[in-house]
Amino acid sequence: MDTQLLLSALDNLFTWEVMLAITAGVVGGIIIGALPGLSGTMGIALLIPITFGMDAVAGLSMLAAIYAAATYGGSVSAILINTPGTPAAAATALDGYQLTLQGKGAKALAVSAIASMVGGLVSAFALLLLAPPLAQVSLAFSAPEYFLIAVFGLLIIGSLAAGSLLKGFAAGTLGLLVATIGIDILTGFPRFTFGTTALQSGIELVPALIGLFSLSQVLVLAEGRGGGGTAMAHALKGRALPTLRELKRITATIARSSGIGVFVGVLPGAGGDIGSWIGYNEAKRFSKGADREEFGKGSLKGVAAAEAANNAVTGGAMVPMLTLGIPGSSATAVIMGGLLIHGMQPGGRLFTEQADTTYAIMLGFLLANVLMGVLAIAGARYFVLATRVPMKVLVPIIVALCVVGTYAVNNSMADVWVMIVFGVIGYLLRKVGVPPAPIVLGLILGALAEKGLRQSFVMAQGDLIGYYLSRPLSVVLLLLIVLSLAAPPLAARMRRRMAAQAATAKEREDA
Repeated sequence: MDTQLLLSALDNLFTWEVMLAITAGVVGGIIIGALPGLSGTMGIALLIPITFGMDAVAGLSMLAAIYAAATYGGSVSAILINTPGTPAAAATALDGYQLTLQGKGAKALAVSAIASMVGGLVSAFALLLLAPPLAQVSLAFSAPEYFLIAVFGLLIIGSLAAGSLLKGFAAGTLGLLVATIGIDILTGFPRFTFGTTALQSGIELVPALIGLFSLSQVLVLAEGRGGGGTAMAHALKGRALPTLRELKRITATIARSSGIGVFVGVLPGAGGDIGSWIGYNEAKRFSKGADREEFGKGSLKGVAAAEAANNAVTGGAMVPMLTLGIPGSSATAVIMGGLLIHGMQPGGRLFTEQADTTYAIMLGFLLANVLMGVLAIAGARYFVLATRVPMKVLVPIIVALCVVGTYAVNNSMADVWVMIVFGVIGYLLRKVGVPPAPIVLGLILGALAEKGLRQSFVMAQGDLIGYYLSRPLSVVLLLLIVLSLAAPPLAARMRRRMAAQAATAKEREDA
């Protein structure tokens, strides 16, 4: 990044609108993450309509800030009430809650905030370093490569997000079918519109996102019959900031877990939960003697390892999303929807024609992680109050925001009905263990895949397979697709292994 581009990006970043947007995203993300049952993905989907009237840098920086802060926010409830606010905080609960029982809840939150900030910063710098050269590769893509990259994204995200290859394929296929609704991109013929003019432009992305991620989650929460909020098990007391000696003990752990998190994040579909468990496991493996025995009983290293890793995943997951259009997680899938809505197509164009905006967003993500660490340490005693919000208060507010946000997209009640339909679909799929992320990927990548395939048929002139095998980039992508089919069983095996180790540690503690 040359000096002129850097100055232009900083000029776009340091405005009142962007600074307020990042601050609001950090505060809102921590609160959303701290609320058990909610997630950063849901918060991003819910707030996308708000970004319509905002500058692209402000709006997308706010979404990235929510992503980073919500990942940390999950540790608040994990540490204090042994209930991870997000799946990525599950490993944090092992030692974090034990520290709370020992009267060290405030210190556990501070270590979590420091590790999360460092992990997020490492991932932000990795994003700045890795994204531009990878984007240059995407400039060589043509129709065949765009088709294969869409297939690769669907296979990776669909299979890993669902935890089942069959469920992932089913959800991804449903998304592809939904993407065919509307006017045919080549012939101009209406498809599956049932004579309704509202469907001729296809399914709007924002109503579908809000329905699948926000409304469906609200329906799941409503099953709790509007019970009260969760009371904090133990009041925060004692010293909050760790001592210099304690910081020295966890420095190597944070550095190692940050590197692990970035690597896991770049792998599309792996997610913060896998990153945190691998970081936690490696920290335990590298520890010796008394340090090793502390794991599962209140180890600051355990908290630091899990939080540094899952926050480092965030920036890593944005690398394939910005450069290749393959989201590294469900949250980045929704952020990619925000990019498209603001007229920013993932790929090389982001780093050439729209470079000043793109770098401003990435620098905003870096700034959001710094702000998250400062606010998390300073406001820990206040953010924990979010765990006490009753569901009977929260659910109606979220439903109202879903309806208002959806209607505001095009001032159309048709969009509201689309949102409700997708909310019901998302709810039913959640009940059978199928998450909505593959559907969103199918909806986003469907048009790209269809256009690439149909153009490839024309370019191949009758020999489609030979044409693909004659292109080196296509061969590489085909190999990646084959490898992606082997990834789900390996990921499932890794999750079972991590869960078994956690159960063994728990049994030893009880004994």
